[in-house]
Amino acid sequence: MEPETTLQPLKNIVPAAQNNINAKFILLDKGRVTLEGQYKTCLALVADETAAVHFQLWGDECDVFEPGDIILLTNGIFSYSRNNLVLRAGKRGKAEKVGEFTLAFVETPNLSEIRWAPDPNDSKKYVQQAVVSPHSRIFVPPR
Repeated sequence: MEPETTLQPLKNIVPAAQNNINAKFILLDKGRVTLEGQYKTCLALVADETAAVHFQLWGDECDVFEPGDIILLTNGIFSYSRNNLVLRAGKRGKAEKVGEFTLAFVETPNLSEIRWAPDPNDSKKYVQQAVVSPHSRIFVPPR
């Protein structure tokens, strides 16, 4: 039997600047599929009970995951795409559906709508520089 993976709340992943992120979240919305070179990609909005973030789906992930799916991410990474923070599985990580519809979540703060900068006191951490928007500007909440 494999040891249980410790899950991190989304709100803690950026300040710690980790690239071995283990988290569970719900997919709230998914953008259209585009081609980047030979790869399909699409952006999604995901959230847990602490924060929301944009999640980059690649290849088959674009077709497999739908809004309402609960996703377990293991060994994920965060990176910047067009100057915005995105979470993704990456080459070594894995995203898998583990349920649907039954996960508490918040849509703010959205970590992708915060400008982050290296901590001057600790290069292994990031600090919040400015809030660009309180919610996703790509997946705008209904009014």
